[in-house]
Amino acid sequence: MTLRSDGSSVVVPRNFRLLEELERGEKGIGDGTVSYGMDDGDDIYMRSWTGTIIGPLNTVHEGRIYQLKLFCDKDYPEKPPSVRFYSRINMTCVNHETGLVESKKFGLLANWRREYTMEDILTQLKKEMAASHNRKLVQPPEGTYF
Repeated sequence: MTLRSDGSSVVVPRNFRLLEELERGEKGIGDGTVSYGMDDGDDIYMRSWTGTIIGPLNTVHEGRIYQLKLFCDKDYPEKPPSVRFYSRINMTCVNHETGLVESKKFGLLANWRREYTMEDILTQLKKEMAASHNRKLVQPPEGTYF
């Protein structure tokens, strides 16, 4: 949603929103430890995305590179994308068998708002890795996948 000069709001169409996210993801985010982009540049519906998170310092995740899949269905951004770790990880909000980020256990997805983005999801997951309940959990061997 964008505000006009007269104070009214405009709902940005799905594809324009995803194009904005793609441009931002390609430029790199913050300190470069989180990134994302489309899986298939020919997908006109812009549904399938890959995200990468480099594990935060001073945690068991430090230096590890985690890959995720994000799927933006036709109702995105009204509803959140499905988010699944491709790299094996042990976190309280991630299903240990499938890698799915469980929305009930991950506040950003549970309380999704249209203004949230894939960047928000990835940066929040990185923060979640550093949270006290996740920062010291024993992790699967590096380089293993769901």
